[in-house]
Amino acid sequence: MHTVETVLLVLMLGALTGIAARYVRAIPLPLIQIALGALIAWPQKGLHIAFDPELFLLLFIPPLLFSDGARIPKREFFALYKPILKLALVLVLFTVLGLGYLIHWMIPAMPLTVAFALAAVISPTDAVAVSAITRNLGMPEKTMHVLEGESLLNDASGLVALKFAVAATLTGMFSWGDVAKEFTWMAVGGLGVGAALGWGFSYARSTITRRLGDVAATQMVLLLLLLPFAAYIVGEKIGVSGILAAVAAGVATNFADLDRGNFITERMQSTATWSMVEAAFNGAIFLLLGLQLPSIIGSTLFAAGEDWWILVGYVVVISTALLLMRWVWLMLGVQRSLHQAHRLGKMAEKPSRLLTLATTVAGIRGAVTLAGALSVPLLLHNGQPFPARDLLIFLATGTILFTLVLASIALPWILRHMPPAAEPETVREERLARVAASQAALNSLMLSDEQARQRDPAWLAQRQEVVGHLTQEYRNRLNLLDDSSTSASSVEAQSETPELVMQRKLRYVMEMDMRIHCLQREREVLYAERQAHRINDESLRSLVNELDLSEVALRKRLAVARRAAGLPPADEHSTGHATH
Repeated sequence: MHTVETVLLVLMLGALTGIAARYVRAIPLPLIQIALGALIAWPQKGLHIAFDPELFLLLFIPPLLFSDGARIPKREFFALYKPILKLALVLVLFTVLGLGYLIHWMIPAMPLTVAFALAAVISPTDAVAVSAITRNLGMPEKTMHVLEGESLLNDASGLVALKFAVAATLTGMFSWGDVAKEFTWMAVGGLGVGAALGWGFSYARSTITRRLGDVAATQMVLLLLLLPFAAYIVGEKIGVSGILAAVAAGVATNFADLDRGNFITERMQSTATWSMVEAAFNGAIFLLLGLQLPSIIGSTLFAAGEDWWILVGYVVVISTALLLMRWVWLMLGVQRSLHQAHRLGKMAEKPSRLLTLATTVAGIRGAVTLAGALSVPLLLHNGQPFPARDLLIFLATGTILFTLVLASIALPWILRHMPPAAEPETVREERLARVAASQAALNSLMLSDEQARQRDPAWLAQRQEVVGHLTQEYRNRLNLLDDSSTSASSVEAQSETPELVMQRKLRYVMEMDMRIHCLQREREVLYAERQAHRINDESLRSLVNELDLSEVALRKRLAVARRAAGLPPADEHSTGHATH
């Protein structure tokens, strides 16, 4: 099938399965997409796609990791850095060594270095798979942040371990010193390159938009969409981790966005664009994974003949050992950090056996594991086939399926048996942020004595009427701690003189103008609350999105009202506080 047709088909199937998953809630969307991919690839005349690992890592992984890096709450990420690093770095090393020796002992025909390569491939969890499976299951929010942080960082450590295991197989040489130096260079270099590109892009964007405003919003969103690819390519070209470069670029861009509260059009376009990219690419990844199953799983089992059950047994033993090592490390190496975070108030949920079990089962492997396995070279330097390559790919793919299916079945059961969680901390923080924003908006409506003296009495009387109406709405909101949307005052149709009609129109314009001013003041306070770490990134996005939608609607109504009153169009970026 032609490449363009294949891409269009995969995107269409991704969208259709997303709709189907709304009706079949019992089965996670990734499993539906994998099953569909396998189904359409299984027959002899089915859809078969050559899987290029380098192209896959370039096209699909950078934007998804960039988005995860930009979306993960930075406050929680840095507050929980100890358990995250212990899972992302130390657990990978523990898994590679322990599981590598187990695999070599269980399958003597697989050389030890190849066993280490297999262990390295399946050691990192997959950020896309973790978020896709656990998103709607009610995982405690701080535990979810730890899982997201782990999966963002451990791809690099797993791929570095794979690189050295493959190199040791090809050359027969291995040095712990070289491994440490290479890992440090790839990790620190990748983070540095991504952060530099993210801050550089943000500085250039701020310089341009200060002059042009939101006029160039579409172009800026397009450049932002290309940024993760640029970070990945630059990182790989200079020999550092392109994956970490994409993550760091997302984190840096998110920090810079805290100073861009006024650019509503760009923010709304960016949110919509990234939502579509995440949905399309997530679906494509799992469909492509399913498309590879018949050629990897089916052909290998068929070639094994009557001994097929031995290969399946290998998958079960390796996957079980993988999760068991994860559980052991959580109990022995991470539990203390989690208890300390709980005592310091950085983690609301107290570590428990069920929570540890849920965190263990949530160690899902995904597309990065498959891409790493398929990147293993076909031949050694002497022209001989790479030892046990097909078996390595089969076992890695089987581990992906095992962890996906197990998490889909076990996680809902585990989470249902956990004690009900208290009100999430973010809910309380959002409520306090709403109160602070509403109070700031109320205070901004007051005129100083000097400002009042500069206005004529008729204007002041009209303004006072509007202020009284808005003040009552904000007081009701404060009393109810509610985010009810503002609505325009209803104007009863009645017979009026032309002068009264014009006064009513001007009063309506003033009300719309002041409502926009209040929304802008609320937004400023919300960004200040985030910069003071009183709310996190998730709460900021949620609250600001409400204000953005309200302001866009009010600006459209204001434009119509100004035309009806015979007034010139308002400046799109004005505060709207001093309508004449």
